[in-house]
Amino acid sequence: MRAGNAVHRVRPGGPRSSRARVTLVATLVVGALLGAALVATAVALRAATEGHFTETAARVARHVAVSASKGRLPDPLPADDGVLLIQVVSDPGGEVVAATAPLRGKAPISRLRSGDEDNRVDSRVCRDDDVLSGCAIIVGFEVVTETYGDVTVYAAVPEPWLLSSGLLPGALAALGSVLLALVAWGIWRTVGRTLAPVARIEAEMADITASDLARRVPVPDTGDEIERLARTINATLDRLERSVDQQRGFVADASHELRTPITGLRTRLELALDDPEDGDLLETVRYALSDTDRLHRVVEDLLALARLDSGVEPGRVPLDLAELVEGELARREPRVPVRTDLEPGVRVVGNRLQLARALVNLLTNADRHAGAKVGVTVRADRVAGEAVLEVRDDGPGVPDGDRERIFERFTRLDAARSRDAGGSGLGLPIAREIVARHGGLLYVAAGDQPGARFVLRLPLEPDPPQDR
Repeated sequence: MRAGNAVHRVRPGGPRSSRARVTLVATLVVGALLGAALVATAVALRAATEGHFTETAARVARHVAVSASKGRLPDPLPADDGVLLIQVVSDPGGEVVAATAPLRGKAPISRLRSGDEDNRVDSRVCRDDDVLSGCAIIVGFEVVTETYGDVTVYAAVPEPWLLSSGLLPGALAALGSVLLALVAWGIWRTVGRTLAPVARIEAEMADITASDLARRVPVPDTGDEIERLARTINATLDRLERSVDQQRGFVADASHELRTPITGLRTRLELALDDPEDGDLLETVRYALSDTDRLHRVVEDLLALARLDSGVEPGRVPLDLAELVEGELARREPRVPVRTDLEPGVRVVGNRLQLARALVNLLTNADRHAGAKVGVTVRADRVAGEAVLEVRDDGPGVPDGDRERIFERFTRLDAARSRDAGGSGLGLPIAREIVARHGGLLYVAAGDQPGARFVLRLPLEPDPPQDR
């Protein structure tokens, strides 16, 4: 923070930073999706496991039941399909008449009966004794045999420890938490790397002041929106620097242009007051009026530039360029004759006052430097779709190296620097600015005759749409 220029910077990792908000929102979204996926996984895993174990136990119990119905069973019963827990229990006594080795001499693993026409029993039991430790899926089939009478064949498949202990949801929750933490960390790092150029741009922008507009923000080589933002900021700073430099030069030149007539006017008035008997009062007033006129012209030109620089676009209407020239020439009293060659019907769209101001500035410049004549031509360049206005004079002309410099503000060539030459050095820049705002061009063209040849080009008025 600087004195007089408070700059509040939010730390990149602060709770209100974009990095924290993006990380929080993304983590919540991923967490919700991950939680739903883990719940669905747990449910599907348990259902698939229980379904597989139930099918295996049913297949083994059915096989043993078929064998029991055909005759005596071996003792002990052999393991079938990897199932080690098989018992054949008599009804209704509950005696174990046959069993696999792990269950020989043990109490019945189950005493459940179907109780209806369906002779199948499905159950899940959990206990910890000499018969079973943990949980198991048990399937039984009731069958009538000649050897053992009414019996129920039970086949049990123990559940894996992770399922039977109830730790599966906790294990999946722990796994999800670890994954979510990794996702949050990855998002935090990724967003941090993405926003790092923004932090550097912010720091550089905070250090740029009106007295140091030459600095530019760093442009990351990322090819994304941040790179385009940095380039746009630098382009804006370029325009701002040019504008500030132009404004400073404009203020300095305006001060110089205003100081000269003011100083002359003040000097003459002071001399007249110091010795009123020795001076020519009429001559003093005449020179004071001349200086006042020059001040008036400079102020009028400055106001015109200020209105143009404000960016406010005045209303525009279709205009006949030849009629505009004739109207302005009728109001003038030129120093030298003006010859015209005006093609009628050359129409443009523009603001009458602004285009008239540009035309007057060109005519005034030509009249000031002409030797014996000024020429004005208006024609239509149908191929280019432009209206062309040329103002020529037979004066000293404009050197090739100065054809662009004369359109700079407060610029006057060496031959025109004397006070009698008149002008503030703003007429031609104002004319070019007006023409540019109307989408046209104003330049000095080479000519086959001595003197200067100013060419003004404006877009022709579009043709009205044809009715179909």
